[in-house]
Amino acid sequence: MKSLSIIIPVYNNEKDLDKCLTSILNQNIDDLEIVVVNDGSTDNSEKVIKKYQEKYDNIFKYYFKENTGVADTRNYGLDKAEGKYIMFVDADDYLDTSLYKNVKKYMDVDTDLIKYKLQIVDENGKTLELIPGANFEETSGEEGFSKLYDTDVLLDSPCVYIIKKEIFEKNKLRFKTGTEHEDFGLIPFVIIYAKKMVALNFYGYYYVQSKNSITRNNDYNKTLKKAYDALKHYDTAIDRINNVNVLKKTKDDFKIYYTNAIILKTNTLKDEDKIKFIKELKERKIYKNIKIRNLKQFIKKIILLINIDWYLKIK
Repeated sequence: MKSLSIIIPVYNNEKDLDKCLTSILNQNIDDLEIVVVNDGSTDNSEKVIKKYQEKYDNIFKYYFKENTGVADTRNYGLDKAEGKYIMFVDADDYLDTSLYKNVKKYMDVDTDLIKYKLQIVDENGKTLELIPGANFEETSGEEGFSKLYDTDVLLDSPCVYIIKKEIFEKNKLRFKTGTEHEDFGLIPFVIIYAKKMVALNFYGYYYVQSKNSITRNNDYNKTLKKAYDALKHYDTAIDRINNVNVLKKTKDDFKIYYTNAIILKTNTLKDEDKIKFIKELKERKIYKNIKIRNLKQFIKKIILLINIDWYLKIK
């Protein structure tokens, strides 16, 4: 068994793959498996991949399949990966040269989940934003979630974790295919199922914000789909957490996290779409998920109730 499998979904990333793969190879990991899954690319991605496969055939696994989206592609990679630990890297991003050096000592002591931080860079590598987040030494996944859920904006990104594969296998976890925000529906469960986790104050992952990614984010039809797909994940998560053997506080924090996230989706919608979406939230009585533990949460609940009623009255 390899110690680490790095899963890379690829779709038309010929211009980015060299930098991505080189950043992984430069980690100098002795016991590494790179699982590249080509999700039906129509450009020269395969040519780039095969160049590396031929040179590093002892650590490369390459698969080509029809285009089915990133969730299904990650699941495909998970099924093929044989490492003790799993890491997800998007093909247009890359790693800090010292990432493995910073996480190895935690892998050596059998930590289930290792979190690091992400910075957004432009296509020339210039830092645009350092994404903040909590950092802490070893704790349980439940306690780790409670530290992260209301402060870490990238809690549900799979690219900022090294995850023991048995968490996926033992708990039958996979990304939900055919939906947007598949990370939102999965990663919070990965966290609470971890027995031991750490969150490092180290920016190990470089997310590349290109002109193309900015253009994609301006597609309102996709924004609308994201909102309703997030609502599907919300429904599934709330139902599942009620049947998971965790502390009541963890369940409460979990519901608060999902509720806050789904409320924020209303800000991305326009006019009638916003009103319809808020009706969906009111039907679910999501305000019941916000527990009053302090003044901040009390104010948040009052504002939520007022805003929902106000939007429905203007209908």
